[in-house]
Amino acid sequence: MRVLIVDESPERTQLLREGLERAGHEVAAVLDSPIELLRAVEAIKPDAIIIDTESPSRDVLEHVVLITRDQPRPIVMFASDDAPDAIRKAVQAGVSAYIVDGLDPSRVKSIVEVAVARFGEHQRLRDELAEANQRLEERKLIERAKGILMKARGMDEDEAFQALRRMAMDRGKRLGEIAQQLIDMTDLLT
Repeated sequence: MRVLIVDESPERTQLLREGLERAGHEVAAVLDSPIELLRAVEAIKPDAIIIDTESPSRDVLEHVVLITRDQPRPIVMFASDDAPDAIRKAVQAGVSAYIVDGLDPSRVKSIVEVAVARFGEHQRLRDELAEANQRLEERKLIERAKGILMKARGMDEDEAFQALRRMAMDRGKRLGEIAQQLIDMTDLLT
């Protein structure tokens, strides 16, 4: 796994590097400041990011939010700040693992593995939610298109659904796409 490290302390960076390399991971790059974090993630495309900080600053958390939104990947944060508010903000920003009480190179492997597993599960849940929302939106479109057919052609609900289904099959498209096209055409003509 390729890892990007963000740490302003060369000593802690060396500890992290040793722990990661011992665990069989590659340190793709080291940043001594989070200022270039977004650009580095885009250029390097690491598999995971480790940020070591005293306390997560607003700027760091904003970078984490943007990474999580645009280029999601596991993010581990080692911090000295054990305030519940700091932890909550970091997790809400997208940090997969927030570790307090210092850095122990022997624990790096298991911490990164837990963060990767947690990240994978979180991504799976996000994907499921997006899919469920898409199906719900398609269902709404289909219901609206059925209503249009029922009104315009005097069909009952089952006949309208079968007509939409036939059209989708004939054109090799999803039912939701056909429903949207019918709605668009009706909007255009009215």
